[in-house]
Amino acid sequence: MTTLPSLVFVRHTDGLRHRFEPDGERDGRPVYRRTDGAVRCVWSRAEGWHCVIAGGLVTAYPLDGRADGPEPPVTVWRSFKDDRSYLYDLRVVPGPDA
Repeated sequence: MTTLPSLVFVRHTDGLRHRFEPDGERDGRPVYRRTDGAVRCVWSRAEGWHCVIAGGLVTAYPLDGRADGPEPPVTVWRSFKDDRSYLYDLRVVPGPDA
């Protein structure tokens, strides 16, 4: 298993950035935790790659469908919570050795 140094979700509408850092693993894949909150980017057999908040509520998926690769897909993601929905680009932040 490889773990990316960190990830950033960049919102299309205004460029807002949410950074995620490695935070252990689950189901044999790395977990990434948002640095300013309780959102996690995780993989599960049932959902593929997705983001969750406390209580396991799913808040984002890759826009182009289920993703089962070893890392979250670097693509457009759609977030949703209550009546809001946003598009984000997932980007990898290079580590110090890159």
